[in-house]
Amino acid sequence: MSAYLSDTVENSTVTGPSARFTYRRTGPHGGIPLVLLNRVRATIDWWDPQLLDHLAADHDVIVFDDIGVGYTTGEPRDCIEGFADGAIEFIEALGLTEVDLLGWTLGGTIAQRMALLRPDLVRRLVLAASNPGGQVPGAPAPNEKVLATMTKPEVTGDDLVYLFFPETDAGRTAGHEYLARVATRLTTNRPGVSEVAAKGQLTAIGKNTSIPFHQVRTDLKQIEQPVLYATGLRDVMTPAMVSYTAAEHTDNATLLGYSDAGHAFLFQHAEAFAIQVTNFLTK
Repeated sequence: MSAYLSDTVENSTVTGPSARFTYRRTGPHGGIPLVLLNRVRATIDWWDPQLLDHLAADHDVIVFDDIGVGYTTGEPRDCIEGFADGAIEFIEALGLTEVDLLGWTLGGTIAQRMALLRPDLVRRLVLAASNPGGQVPGAPAPNEKVLATMTKPEVTGDDLVYLFFPETDAGRTAGHEYLARVATRLTTNRPGVSEVAAKGQLTAIGKNTSIPFHQVRTDLKQIEQPVLYATGLRDVMTPAMVSYTAAEHTDNATLLGYSDAGHAFLFQHAEAFAIQVTNFLTK
């Protein structure tokens, strides 16, 4: 039996105009809910239960699958705006009028777009290992091994450890501990991300890479909400300087970095990160 309360939370559904959304909700209700937006090729089963438990100690935490992904029905999207529209539809289907967002990697890019599309709906943003929506001058491209691993038809657990955690003894240990924690949800016959949905997510990322930095900078200047940018300084997928540059051009931003962690710093340092998130959302 899992030691994590979030592993005991059952799936719920809510229907919007485009899909029947599947979600899980944990923590104390009341106040501003914290909605989490996920990475490429992940369903709600891939959220680290340790992180969810730490966040849910102080927040009403909601995780969900966007349209056409995992448990949620509908036609998969293939652009950031489409994913943002899907997330907004889900939030409105729940009857929520104001939320905080925590987006990891692709989810962070989607969260940023939601803040621009619906500033009335989004109060604060936590963007973890996230690209700000286009080109960033001077950002190094992933090396060939990273690119080859990212685009494999089937990504293994060892692949995820390589992509998300540093190539150190401590990093590899943290990676395998993360895989062990999510195993409770993943061991049963749960839906994954279809080839069509994964292709749509990768297409959306590809479209973003062509957006020039002057447009990225303009978008960042339009964000009025407080933003916490968080990054692992050993991230091989989204270099830390991307978060630094985004924070530099956002008027109300805080930058947080973990020197010994990579793309999945929020799982490697779950308790410490949850404390930082709580401090940011409640100050």
